[in-house]
Amino acid sequence: MRAIIVEAPGQIKSTTVDEPTPGPREVLVAVSGAGICGTDLHIIDGDLEGTVYPIVPGHEFAGTVAAVGSQVTEFAEGDRVAVDPNVFCGECHYCKIGRGNLCERYNALGVINSPGAAAEFCVAPVANCFLLPENVSLADAPLIEPLSCAVHGFDLLPGRVGEHYLIYGAGTMGLMMAQLARFSGAASVSVVDLNADRLGVAADLAADRTATEANAFDRPQGWEVVIDCTGAVPAIEDGLRRVRKGGTFQVFGVAPEAAAASFSPFQVYKDEIHIVGSMAVLHSFGRAVELMGRGVLDPAVMTSHRFGLDEYADAIDRFRVGVGRKLQITPGAPA
Repeated sequence: MRAIIVEAPGQIKSTTVDEPTPGPREVLVAVSGAGICGTDLHIIDGDLEGTVYPIVPGHEFAGTVAAVGSQVTEFAEGDRVAVDPNVFCGECHYCKIGRGNLCERYNALGVINSPGAAAEFCVAPVANCFLLPENVSLADAPLIEPLSCAVHGFDLLPGRVGEHYLIYGAGTMGLMMAQLARFSGAASVSVVDLNADRLGVAADLAADRTATEANAFDRPQGWEVVIDCTGAVPAIEDGLRRVRKGGTFQVFGVAPEAAAASFSPFQVYKDEIHIVGSMAVLHSFGRAVELMGRGVLDPAVMTSHRFGLDEYADAIDRFRVGVGRKLQITPGAPA
């Protein structure tokens, strides 16, 4: 089968590899589409902790069941599925207390040391496969994985109706967080992005106000919830100064491992600011499937470009410079 391999940081090639065979409790998925996200850049650039090279990237994906293992009864050939790429050991301290996303042996398809979906076929544990609702197409289903990350992010927020949200970043994740904020009863949603071209989409989907800097908003008292979806240190530092007393700042975007931000511990103490991180997915993938089926996202707007498998390097280059919104690789024909 055809596959993309990151042989080492900075080294990507399109090649032919053996088609994988599912184990007893695994499913072989014919990949219809795989989204590209910032984590893929960290893998390619070699600044993501734990990645073992060479690796087939791609962790936001969906497809059709092509074969099942000898002990699989939950799925059959031809079923349309989205796949949660996160694999937890189930045995360590964090798994035992229900915090599998912090697993001491954390693995993820296409991220750590298991082949991902930038290929014609990908093997996944049966427990990680979710049937798609009839009204969700295979072309749109790769959006479910990033949506499940956004859902987990909201699990960690206060969840009070009628609060004001400030979101940094109008890329895929910023747009998803803005739509979830609106869906969850936010009083207002403000979105900041240095790329002014992205702000129109944010306004169309969920944002009450948009700007290229937060100073453009007249809200001197701050926001109850501030979410960084960029992973950029300047945005994180700016956002921490915008949190209203008693409010919450969420580090949602993935910063480089070595990045460091400055903040005022006195402000955090004095204003009782709650700072929370959000890592990947935790008991949220199934809910993301249901939300996708309910039309919480506008997939026609969210996915802007699709590329063939052999165009992966070009897609990565475009992603780096902020072209479009969600970019997707299509190893097979989505339906």
